Amino acid sequence: MTVRTRVAPSPTGDPHVGTAYIALFNLCFARAHGGQFLLRIEDTDQVRSTPESEQAILDSLNWLGLNWDEGPDVGGDHGPYRQSERMEIYGEYARQLVDAGKAFICYRTAAELDELREARREAGNSNALKPSDLYLPEEEVEKRRAAGEPYVMRMMVPEEAGACVVDDMLRGSIELDWGMVDAQILLKSDGMPTYHLANVVDDHLMGITHVIRGEEWINSAPKHKLLYEYFGWDMPQLCHLPLLRNPDKSKLSKRKNPTSILYYQRMGYLPEALLNYLGRMGWSMPDESEKFTLQQMVENFDIQRVSLGGPIFDVEKLSWLNGLWIREDLDEQALAQRLIAWAYNEANLMKVLPHAQKRMETLSDFAPLASFLVSGTLPITEESFAAVKGERDDVVKGLQFALWRMEALQQWNRDNIWDELKAVADATGVKVKDFLAPIFVAIAGTSASFSVVDSMEMLGPDMSRARLRHAIDVLGGVSKKGMKRLEKEYQGL
Repeated sequence: MTVRTRVAPSPTGDPHVGTAYIALFNLCFARAHGGQFLLRIEDTDQVRSTPESEQAILDSLNWLGLNWDEGPDVGGDHGPYRQSERMEIYGEYARQLVDAGKAFICYRTAAELDELREARREAGNSNALKPSDLYLPEEEVEKRRAAGEPYVMRMMVPEEAGACVVDDMLRGSIELDWGMVDAQILLKSDGMPTYHLANVVDDHLMGITHVIRGEEWINSAPKHKLLYEYFGWDMPQLCHLPLLRNPDKSKLSKRKNPTSILYYQRMGYLPEALLNYLGRMGWSMPDESEKFTLQQMVENFDIQRVSLGGPIFDVEKLSWLNGLWIREDLDEQALAQRLIAWAYNEANLMKVLPHAQKRMETLSDFAPLASFLVSGTLPITEESFAAVKGERDDVVKGLQFALWRMEALQQWNRDNIWDELKAVADATGVKVKDFLAPIFVAIAGTSASFSVVDSMEMLGPDMSRARLRHAIDVLGGVSKKGMKRLEKEYQGL
């Protein structure tokens, strides 16, 4: 058997370090067994998926050196590798299950589903909705069918209580309660598949032998196991890796830690160091060495060396490791080349010059004007905001509202940034100039910089958002009670 693994990210935002973590372990497992590693784009969420996000995934994983054997950009014998290009395949398999009595057509409306769930809650029933809960009288089904009302296809699941046993490479046999497994939608009313159907069909058709994914998918395993049984296919071996966690042991999130791969690239971390650090997340070399290359990890890789304790993603530890790589693996010439490629290249220079030139009298003026664009966390203090109008709480509120708008912004360009920030200023009754003033300080370290929206476009979404968060922290942050109040006010805008 040829080992085949995959990583299947969704292009719905900044590429996440968790994606790189899962990709790394899949690649190492495949390479250690002489197999192949695939990249598949799961873009069935047509509202949130964007070509820009897909390209960012490809670019960031390539930057890290995680090269795949098959994928949307390199091709292969099992394509297409974008789920949006495989729609007919999913429809055929969903209908096959309906014809075999393993799935059913469901005409239930969203309002009816809400009523069913509410009735169950009031009755103290915490079990998932089963097929018998969702069936309509046959005459009602015919009525809705004749009226052309929308429907979904749902999978049949066991009605009776009992345990579903799932085998995991790290955890052994896991028992999961069938009572918590709902009659999952397989094909939505718009013809798009859900993750569960597309995942199983694609893994089978692409010959995936081992599914190495995050532990958040453990509860979905019974549905997937059932689908493999319904289709009569062999199920890949499952391996659920521990989740990356913040220092406070909570699940890694952008609210507490930068999570975008692009952020770490923009900060000037070396790809070798970031990959090395991700390799240490719950795994260790046989000799316990902390610094190792991707090739060394592959040569020594054993999935059984993964520890199930939640690995802590500590930026300070990453910075320490990155420093080792800079000092021990780069001579002065190599370091100079890395610096030029990272920030001091012609493409970056040409983005900045149109803005800096207007303010320059000598060439030496350039560095102070543009230094914030090649900096990481700015050395701002509460005093940096002294010239900004308004009380501290109002300044923090404006920064928090701006951050929420920027976190929701998918198409990152100056016009969209301007439109969103102006919309918040107008909604809060603050002059745009006054609203932008603290954002200038957060982004550039001073209110005397050139256009803040142009600066944010050049910095990119990950670094811009990180600087807004940092500015809020510098000003004392927001209490839990204050955050609830701000969330309520923001929702009312």
